[in-house]
Amino acid sequence: MHKVVVNSTPLIALASIDKLEILKELYGKVFIPNGVLNEISVKGDLKLGEEHIRKCDFIKIKEIRNQQTKKFFRTSLHIGEVEVMILYDEIQADLCIIDDLLARKYAEHLGLIVTGTLGILLKAKQKGIIFLIKPFLDKLIKNGLYIDDKLYDQILQIAGET
Repeated sequence: MHKVVVNSTPLIALASIDKLEILKELYGKVFIPNGVLNEISVKGDLKLGEEHIRKCDFIKIKEIRNQQTKKFFRTSLHIGEVEVMILYDEIQADLCIIDDLLARKYAEHLGLIVTGTLGILLKAKQKGIIFLIKPFLDKLIKNGLYIDDKLYDQILQIAGET
């Protein structure tokens, strides 16, 4: 079983299309640091809040051990993103799920294996958990997630839906 650490935006995005359970189906369980839990609580999303996260038995909340490490990260990253990267290292995770481009580049620079919400949807289709990606992409966009037109077309091409 893989160890997977997830940031707030992918959790919110998947909850907004009623597909948070994809994480359970793909990985069994996922980890989030307290910083991510706090970000979700502050954003006040109707479909996803601290109470909902705590009810999801497959989402494990984990305190990072090395709080001092946070100071060494760039201030342009959110605390949740920083804690996701620290937790990845602390639990020797196999995958980090982050959507923010700057955070993804930073994570890749540190040698973390990274994917995002769209990568999760592609993997879910590949595994037969979902059958079409396009309806979910359209719903994500409707719900406020920005997906560049070129990326949208690329995802559909990879998924074989063009």
